[in-house]
Amino acid sequence: MSKKVRHLLTLEEISNKELAGLLDLAAKVKAKPSKYKKELKGQCLGMIFEKSSTRTRVSFEVGMYQLGGHALFLSGNDIQIGRGETIADTAKVLSRFVQGIMIRTFAHKTVEELAANASIPVINGLSDAHHPCQTLADLQTLQEHYGKLKGLRLVFVGDGNNVAHSLMIGAAKTGMHFKLVCPAGYEPDKTILKRAQIEGVKNGSRIEVTHTVTGSAKNADAVYTDVWTSMGQEAEKNKRLNAFKGFEVNEKLMAESPKAIFLHCLPAHRGEEVSAGVMDGNRSLVFDQAENRLHAQKALLIHMMA
Repeated sequence: MSKKVRHLLTLEEISNKELAGLLDLAAKVKAKPSKYKKELKGQCLGMIFEKSSTRTRVSFEVGMYQLGGHALFLSGNDIQIGRGETIADTAKVLSRFVQGIMIRTFAHKTVEELAANASIPVINGLSDAHHPCQTLADLQTLQEHYGKLKGLRLVFVGDGNNVAHSLMIGAAKTGMHFKLVCPAGYEPDKTILKRAQIEGVKNGSRIEVTHTVTGSAKNADAVYTDVWTSMGQEAEKNKRLNAFKGFEVNEKLMAESPKAIFLHCLPAHRGEEVSAGVMDGNRSLVFDQAENRLHAQKALLIHMMA
C-alpha cells in the first residue's frame, strides 16, 4: 500500500504484522473506548451504499462518532453515481470533501476504480468478491475467545463467497487452518484460493476445500456459516436451496467437535444454513462477533485516517 494513501480493498493489501497490530488495537479500543474519542476529531467518512446494510452502516457511523468524527450516508440512489456519474469522478469529488470513503457495493472492480481515483483512503465495506471488515471482526472474536489465532481450526460450511474469500486470506495470514465445505459448483474463486494457500504455507496454515459435510467439523475450534443466497442472487434462490440441502449447520454437525464455537456474519436464516438450536445456543458467539464489527472498524479507521 502507498504510504501517502492507504486503502483496504482486500486483506491481502496489509502485511501480517499490520493485521496483528490492527487486532491488538481493536482489543484496546474495545477495552477503553474513551481513550480514543478524539482520534478522528473533525474528520468525515463518506459512506457509499449500493447494497443495503444493518451492521456495516451502524458500526461505521457509530464508530466515526465515537472517534470524534462524522459519517455521511450516501445511498447509491441519492447521489449522482446512481444517475450515471462515473466512479472516477465520484472519487475525485469526494476526495475534496471528506477524509475517507467506505463503499458497500456489488462488483469488486467498483471498489478498485474508486481507490484508483481517490486521493484519500478507501475501505471496502463489502463487494461481491471480498468482505475484509467482517473478517477483522471474526478474527477479533476468535482471538478473544481462544487467546490466540495460530493453529486454530476454522470450518466454513456454505458458499465459496466473499465472506469465505476474506476468511481464507485472514486464516492464511494468521496461521489458522481453514476448511471450506461447499456443494460442487459453489467453490471459491480459484485465484483467490491459490493465493491464500501460498500465503498459508508461509505461516503454517492449511487452506482446503471439500464437498463432504459429515466429519468436516471434527476437531474444529469454530464452525462458521453464511446465508446461501446473497443480495443480488435472489433469482437463484430455489436453485441454491436445492444445491445446499444437507449443508445446514445443526446440532449433529456441531456434535462432531464439542469444543467448537459457532459464528455467522448475519443476517441468519434459521432453518436454512443454521438450525435455531445452534444459532441461539450457548456455543453461539454471533452477537459478540457482530459487536466486534464496531471495535475492529474503529481500529481500522484510526490506522488509516488518524
